[in-house]
Parts: sequence; C-alpha cells; structure tokens
Amino acid sequence: MADVELVKKMLREVLTGNMSGPGVTLSRLQSEYKNLTGEQIPHKQMGHENLDTLLHSMPSVVRIERTRSGEVVCFASRSGETAHVAKLVARQRTSRKTGRPQMVNCQMRVKPAAPLVLNGRVCVGSDCVCVYVCSECVWLELKTVYRQGQKDDPPVTVPEGTPSNLNEISSGKPKPHHSPKDYNPSVGGNYNTQQVQGRLREVLNKYSNGFWVSKLPQLYRELYKQDLPSEALKDLENWTHICTVCTATSPLPLTNGLWAHALPKLYLDTYKVKLPEHVLDNLSLLSDFCTVDYPMPDNPKRAILYKRSTEDENCNRRESAEERRAREEVGRRLSTQAVPPLLIPREEYPSVLVVEATNTNGVILRYIGEGYSQAQETLEDQMREFYCGQNNSSCTPLTSPTSGQLAAVRAEEEEEILRAQVTEVTADKVKVYYVDHGFSEVISKAKLFELHERFYKLPFQATKCKLAGLEPFCQEPAVLKRFESMASGKILLAEILERAQTPLVVLYDTSQDDDVNINAACVKALQDKTLASPLQVNSAYMNVAVRSVCSDGTIYCQLPSRGLAKLTEILEKTEAYFHSQVTSEFLVSRPFCGKSCLARYKGKWSRVEITNLHGSRVLDILFIDLGVQASVEVFELREVPPPFLRDLIKIPPQAVKCCLADLAVSGVGSWTPDAVQWLRDAVLNSTDCSMKIAKLDETKRSVVHVYLYTDKNFHDPVRSLNRQMAASDLFKHRGDVFLSSHSTTPSSNGTKPQLRRAHSGSGPRPTGGTSTPPGTPPPPSPTPPFKLPPLLDLPPAGHNMDIYVSVACHPGHFVLQPWRDMYKLVVLMGEMILYYNKTEEKPLKVEKNQIYAAKVENNWHRVLVKGVLTNSLVSVYELDYGKHELVSGTQLRPLIQEFRQLPFQGITAQLAGVKQRQWSEEASIVFRNHVEKKPLVAQLEAVQEAHHPWDRKLTVFLVDTSQEERDIWVHDIMAEFLKSEYM
Repeated sequence: MADVELVKKMLREVLTGNMSGPGVTLSRLQSEYKNLTGEQIPHKQMGHENLDTLLHSMPSVVRIERTRSGEVVCFASRSGETAHVAKLVARQRTSRKTGRPQMVNCQMRVKPAAPLVLNGRVCVGSDCVCVYVCSECVWLELKTVYRQGQKDDPPVTVPEGTPSNLNEISSGKPKPHHSPKDYNPSVGGNYNTQQVQGRLREVLNKYSNGFWVSKLPQLYRELYKQDLPSEALKDLENWTHICTVCTATSPLPLTNGLWAHALPKLYLDTYKVKLPEHVLDNLSLLSDFCTVDYPMPDNPKRAILYKRSTEDENCNRRESAEERRAREEVGRRLSTQAVPPLLIPREEYPSVLVVEATNTNGVILRYIGEGYSQAQETLEDQMREFYCGQNNSSCTPLTSPTSGQLAAVRAEEEEEILRAQVTEVTADKVKVYYVDHGFSEVISKAKLFELHERFYKLPFQATKCKLAGLEPFCQEPAVLKRFESMASGKILLAEILERAQTPLVVLYDTSQDDDVNINAACVKALQDKTLASPLQVNSAYMNVAVRSVCSDGTIYCQLPSRGLAKLTEILEKTEAYFHSQVTSEFLVSRPFCGKSCLARYKGKWSRVEITNLHGSRVLDILFIDLGVQASVEVFELREVPPPFLRDLIKIPPQAVKCCLADLAVSGVGSWTPDAVQWLRDAVLNSTDCSMKIAKLDETKRSVVHVYLYTDKNFHDPVRSLNRQMAASDLFKHRGDVFLSSHSTTPSSNGTKPQLRRAHSGSGPRPTGGTSTPPGTPPPPSPTPPFKLPPLLDLPPAGHNMDIYVSVACHPGHFVLQPWRDMYKLVVLMGEMILYYNKTEEKPLKVEKNQIYAAKVENNWHRVLVKGVLTNSLVSVYELDYGKHELVSGTQLRPLIQEFRQLPFQGITAQLAGVKQRQWSEEASIVFRNHVEKKPLVAQLEAVQEAHHPWDRKLTVFLVDTSQEERDIWVHDIMAEFLKSEYM
C-alpha cells in the first residue's frame, strides 16, 4: 500500500515548481511524478478508482481547476511555508536554457556519512558551503576539499569566479562574485542580515557534513528560538562568501557523487561496453569501493554513489545514535520496498486466517486462497528446496544482520525456511518478525541466511485490519479476551467495508448453524451482567411490558430491573444532548451488520442493532430493548454520542425473548393469524402484565417459557392467557387465510400504531383473567383484481439490448432483465421494504394466479401466486427475477398501486441459433456457467406475445462482450458442445 504522506510530498514537489506557471495537466502531472520517483502516482493502491478523485481528496496539496475546454489543470495549494520555496524553484527553472523541467525534492534525502569526491570538479576552500539544486534535491554542505591531483595539499581558499553550478562547470563561464558590501538584500528584506549570516555560519560549522535547505528553518528555530526570515532563503544564493548555489542536471555526475541511474551511460561512454543490468538492481555489489546513499528511502531506484577513500575507511569514526537510526530506517524501508505491496482481494467477503490481536485497530491476519496462502505455500516449498536441497551452495549465512534487513530463517523444525525481517540484534541472538506468518521470535544468528532475490517477488502475507465498531474499545482487556477465544487461529470470513491501507472489516464465523458476527460479539463482552433482567424459574414478575408479538407466537417482554432504569436515564440524557447539538455529525456514515446505534421509536431515541442492509439506502434494524424489527433509511439512524457510548454499551438488551408454556403448538405456521392477533390485542404494549417463569431454555437461542397474565393474579394458572388460548379454537387453520408478520412502525411522531383485530366482529378485548377468546370469524373478501403494470418495452427484431441473466435453466428457458432499468428496480424494492416492514395488515385470503407482494429472504418482491399448499406455504413466482419460491402465507401482502407502475422486469427467453430439444444436464450446466448472473448483450430474434406479461417469451442471441479480443456468441459454444456430445 502506498505511503500517503510520501505521495503528498512528491506531488507537492512536482506542483511547487509550477506555481508561477499556467498549472500542470493531469497527463503531465503523471509524467513529471514518474520522472521524480520512477513510478506512476499510485491512486488505486490508495483506494481511488482514478487520479482525479485522489487529487480532490488532497485539498491541502493540490488545487484543481478546469479550463474553458474542460481540461483539468492542477496547481499547488499555496501556503506561507511553501511560497518562498516556490519562488526559489521557479527562479531556478527559468535559468535553464534547454531540456524538460526538473523536479526538486527538498526533504527526502538522508545525509551521507562521508560525502567524498567521486568524479568532476569541486569547489575548494575550508569555509566553502555548496547548495546543490539537482534534479532530485537541494543539499547544503560544508566541507574541506583538495585540489584535483594533489590529495595531500593543504586546504586553500575559494577563488573568485568559482563556478556555482554544473552548467557553468561544463561551459567554463563563471558566475560574478559579490562581496558582502556590494550586496543589498531583496526588497522587503527587513531583517538583520549580519546576524542571520553569522548564525548561518554557526549552523554550518555544527553540521559540517551538510544538510538540506528545507531543514534550515527548523534548525534555525531550534538553535535560536526564532523563525528564519523568509527573505533570507531567497538571499541565500547571493551569499557566496558563505555558500554557493550549484545546479546539477542528470545525467552529469554530481560534484560529490554520481546518480545511480546515470551510471550506465557514463560506464558505456568510458569503457564502450554496457554495464551489467543486475548491478543497478543490487548496488551493494559496489560497496567495496563506494558508499550508496538513498535520497528517497521509499524509492531504491534513486541512489547516489560516493567514492570510498582509504582515509575514510581508516578513520573508524563512531556512528552517532541518530545516524545509526537513520541507517537502520533506510535499511528497513529498502527491505520492504523491494517486495511488492499486498493487494486486498477483490471479492467482498474473502476468507482470512486470524493470527493475533493486541489491538483491534491492528488485527494481524492472512488472506486465504489463490494468490495468497496458496502462493505462500509454493514459495516456502521453493525456499525449502533452495536452502535445504542438495545444491544449496548458493546459500549465504547472514553474518552481520542489521535491524530492518530481510532474511531467510531456518525454523525450529529445521525443514522449514521462512521469510523474516530482523527487528533487534544482540551479541549472538536476533529477534525476527516472520513477514508471512505475523509473529516474532528470538533465534540464534546461525539460523539466518541471505534472502535470495527470487524470494522478493511475493508480497508479505501477514497484514493488518481494523475491526469496525470497536475503535473506541480497541485495547479493552475484555474485548481482546473475547476476540482471542472466538477468532485467533481460526479461518473466518471478512466483510471489507473500507479498502484502506489498513482495511476496515467485519469478521464472521460461518462454521456454525448461524453466522456469528465477531465484531458484535466483542462489543457484547463489555456488557455488565448485573444490569441484565433477573430471571429465575418459578419466580413471578409484575409490571411486565410486552413490547412485541411475532407471527410464530414469540413475545418480547421488558421486566423491571436496575438495567432498565439506568437505560431510561441515559436515553433521556441522550435526548437532551441531541436537542442541544444541532449538527449532522451524528449521522451514520458507514452502516454495517451488527453495528450499534440509535433510531426513533414512538418519538424517542432507542438503541438498535443493524441486522441487514439493502444496498446503501435501506436497512433492517432490531430495537434491542423492545424486540421490535423495522426497516428504515440510513439517514434515520444516529451514532451514539461519545459521552454516553460506554454507559450504553454496558447495559445488556432489555428485551427478554419468551414463549407461552404448555401450548402444544410447534412447527411452521402453527400459530394461526387469529391466535397471533388475539394475543397482540390482549397484551401488546401493556405495562400491567405479570408473568411466572416455568422454564429457562439455556440454548443459544435463549427462550424463556412463561405463564402470562393480564393482571397481577399470577397465582392461578387457570387465569393465564396460556390456558385460555389452549382451550379455544384459535389454532384451527382456515385454509387460505393468513396474517402478515408483525412489525411495529418506529414512528417519529410518537403516536401509537392502531391494532387490527383478526375478525370482522367487535368481540371484547380480553381484560383480567375472565376473557373468553372470540369465535372463528368468516374469511374476508378476495382481493379485487387490479390493473397490471405496462408491458416491458422491447427493441425491434434484429436490434441489440443490454441485459442481465438472472436465472438460466437451459438454452430453452432462461430469464433476462433489461440493464437500462435495473436501477429503477433497486429503487422500487427499497421503497417496498420501507412500506411493508412498517405497516400491519388484516388477514389476507390468498388466491391462485393473483399478484401480491411477498417477503423472500428479507426482501419484498412482486410475485404471482402459483399455488396454495395445505401446510400454510404458498408457491410464488418472482415477476422481476424469474425465480420460484415457497414462502409462508404470513409473508404476503396486497401489491398497492404505487408498486404497479414499473413493468415487470423478468422476461422468459430461449436461445436463438440452436435447435430446441430435450437438453441434457451436461449441456444445461455448460449453458448456465456461461450466462447465469452475467451481464450480456441480447440480439432480439423474435417475440412470442401472450395474454399475461409473465407468459411472453423472447428468442434471442446472447453475446458475451467482456473480452477485449473478441465477442463470444453463446449459441456457437452450445453448437460445439452438442457436436462433441454426440461424437
């Protein structure tokens, strides 16, 4: 993954030199960036689809404008800190007569330990300080240099006319020299020139090996507790009695070194043969006679070679701690830079092996699959053969490891060779980090070998991710302990929410019957169990509030508890906090399954958990303290304000999941619509109920079996609602009459939803323990017929249309959808979710061959009823997708007029160009593999019209145009397959 700050610095350097010009176009920006760094701008590695979006995300670096012709032009964002650099670089550029513009990097070079002469003429003098403005750098240097050919001569002073840049060296034209008395500062330079010059001498004497001009303001501020006057930098090149500004243009050699990329040409010019290509890839081969400096540690292709002198080799100067750290950092960056970055898998849910986590913001894991774990296994097999095989003479022990260096390590098993990076070095031991496995170990130096260059090609497999929703609790011991027990060492599924350098993910354990959200489970580890509802067998509870009654008879109750009282108090404070904070900062910007947040219920903010997402706009939520499910738009959610986050997280959900004891009903559809509605009318949202616990179900679904009463007479089981319902005929099914599943509207106006009775009569509402269940009412009238949506528009025969194949059985039957209206269908389904999940409906008599809305796997579809079964299931056909499904009759609703405007999007078709027949299973599989769930182009051959839109049938050619080389006609594939099948 690209270093964001480094990219910003490089872009700033490219744009700074153009601040006085007409700007830089996008194409030229790419070109100049590559000239500077040797690489393209890595916008994709930084999570942006194109360069334009990356630049818009960096307003502090780049300002973007469009010309009248629409061309994008980039300018450097001006600031006080960069203005003087921009002018200096602009002045530097205008002095050039030929050649393309050169980039200037003022910040990234590491100070060389021994800046000695390799080639070319030099400035001479004990007080001479050279400022090199080369194609990559601006370097300030103080040194004692000797006359060419007279190495042992004493230092001499700088003569007038000393060339100030390499252009003048090559041309022999000296720059006029000004003495201090002849020089007047720039206009506006209102500062004490003599004082600044004197201090500059002190700085240069202190840093005799030189430093970057960009560092001068910082050094000046640290030493003198004052800011360096900005005009002083502009006047710097005129202070030739203190320093001289020199310009070097590649590929000419530097006065104190040689750019590595200039070496091949210089070598060819000198020796008339080409430099071996592998030399530039491994500059350490030149270490016997030169030192290598990397001005940009993140770009090993940009290096400067310095001659290694005998005097330098014998001086045995001790490294300072600062220089050692700098050298180790360079080594570390170079080691990792030589290995390509690990790319995040393209799939939305990749499999991962979790290694460990000491912080949920940096969970160490490895991706599983082709190109990742499989490629790593292949690499380690090759390393075992290379280092442990019979021909292992090329294995070189790593005798002098340094921190940051890559190595091959012989593992404890002796047969395993792993890639590792040295992190600490002691006398006889080293600490290494296994870059593909994500853990560290202290080993003997004898187990280290040089890592051959062939093993640098695979990215390091150990990487990090951040767990969504756990950012505020990333180091909580309870969270880390729960994560260790549930995730460490396991292969899990990772949902990637944000593709950043450290991706944001949600982890799932899919090895059990139900998927387990690891993130949500870790948050629950923070709950205080003493605040949960107290539950004991044979205990009775009064003032119970029944908050939800589901279509299967499950009820959710709130019991008086310390946790409920504390929850009520905090939510009241949260309500007041939102009223005082008129801001949009608490809108939920990144929803995901398992996320805890707030939503309105009857006009008040309540805790919710996101349970399902329908695209980016609509989602399903569960009010965890009420047991109520709902569907809302994302803008209706709010983040929990930070002052209340920890307190709310500690309180367990206050909705207790219950079922009525001793009711001998079970299985799908065992609760009739009449029974469900009767119970809702009796207890829903009543706060005066009482209950007695008969049994605690300790399974993972945690259902409490209770006797429920509408008053406080819980001592008499006969008065319970359980006994009343068991003695009634409420559980006798009435054929084709169904009640929709219950869902309460999270109303924002605070009004109570109106309850609908399950019968047309006006029987009394049960009160106390004396109520008698009503008799069986007559079924309601059938759903009246309504006008169907308009027919789907089709192009004339012989014309093409972009389509998506949603279902493919065989070439004689598949279902396609027009691509152009796909977005309309997505919008429609979102609206259906919001409408049907927020409303209650009366019992519905389902009729065959009628159109309804049906809930299928959390989505609402427009369906045609194909048949009504005796076990309360209904066979339906999805009119927009072409699928056949079995659903519970409680999941059907009338299709209202608003959802009958868009034509049904699924249309049946058969393949043109082949003779229709009884297709074999093998032929059907081949066909499905080529077309199902794929966008294709359909060329319309014929249309077979029908009375109903779902009976229309098309004959089309299908063409796969996804390949650049050629179009693939599916009927040709099937024809070839049929030939081979009958051979």
